[in-house]
Amino acid sequence: MELKDVKDALENLKTEVKGANEQEVKNAIEAFETKNNEFIANQVKEVKDALEADLKAVQEHADKLDVKLQEKAVNKNKSKDPIVEAIKSNFDRIKQVEDGDLKKLKTEVKAVGDMTLSASLTGDQPRDYNFNPVSAPSPLINVSDLIGSVNISGGTYTYVRVVKGEGSISAQTEGSSKSQIDYDYSMIDVNTDYLAGFARYSKKMRNNLPFLQSSLPVELRRDYVIAENAKFQAVLASDATASTLTAGNEIERLLENVSVLASNNFGANGIVINPVDYFKIITTEKSTGAGYGLPGVVTMEGGQMRVNGIPVYQATWVPADKYYVGDWSRVNKVVTEGLSLAFSEEEGTNFVTNSITARIEEQNAIAVEQPAALIYGDFTTVP
Repeated sequence: MELKDVKDALENLKTEVKGANEQEVKNAIEAFETKNNEFIANQVKEVKDALEADLKAVQEHADKLDVKLQEKAVNKNKSKDPIVEAIKSNFDRIKQVEDGDLKKLKTEVKAVGDMTLSASLTGDQPRDYNFNPVSAPSPLINVSDLIGSVNISGGTYTYVRVVKGEGSISAQTEGSSKSQIDYDYSMIDVNTDYLAGFARYSKKMRNNLPFLQSSLPVELRRDYVIAENAKFQAVLASDATASTLTAGNEIERLLENVSVLASNNFGANGIVINPVDYFKIITTEKSTGAGYGLPGVVTMEGGQMRVNGIPVYQATWVPADKYYVGDWSRVNKVVTEGLSLAFSEEEGTNFVTNSITARIEEQNAIAVEQPAALIYGDFTTVP
């Protein structure tokens, strides 16, 4: 039943109720309601069927799409069969093999393993460079740090040392002659000499190692002062006054030598010992088994030890168990030509071999002008 039929039935209802009695009107209305309800039910059913059909189609499409997505995920995660892959990649060759040649067919499957540097890397791995070479340190203190310096124009430095001779100043007895004194003078010659060394390296080395130009001067200067300390130490040990002390611990011997200098009117301004002895003093015991305890005359200020206010220096150029107590103002470094660091590409065969020579040198000497002002002792001497 369609909408047109409902309209026709409605028009017929209008005609039928004209002049009809109550029962006839009632029957006519019930007949119209039946047709109308039938029409509405049919319309609802048609809409419902259409919606159900559309929903079914959508669901079927979604189900198919879900299946495809699941298959794609499975195929993506699924490891490839190496045999299948080998057959696929060699399919053209395999299909040309005749039955009699099947035994000759060889399929090779390579094993797959973890990647490691040794197995998977060709060449060197990336790295970071520090172009500041790690070098050995310079000495804690040098001889030249303790003494004065005299510059001369020639190769010999001569100074005059006064030695008191006979006689003395004394009270005059009335009517008698005054006391007579004479003095002796010594002309002391100090000859300067070169302390030098050189290093030769190729221009290619310089170009390929950019740090060389800055690091080589540091190395040469360090080795120069080490050599200078050794040279000056030999003179100091020879010219200084030898200590006569044979008793007492380290601190007691140092203090007694300070008193010896003071007795000769020299004021000690520096004590120099080996680092081993320096720390041996720090660990001095109050008494056997009583724990560590330095006497009050020994102080530490910012890591600097002082004995009776006199600084104690650590020097690796002083042998272990040896020590100096002195008025270092009476010792001078004599310099004819100061420290020089030079580079040359023309020295020797450098021009034809593409080499460079680095030279370091100084013409100098050391003068212990007052041997009595410097005492050289040994902590281990015993009676």
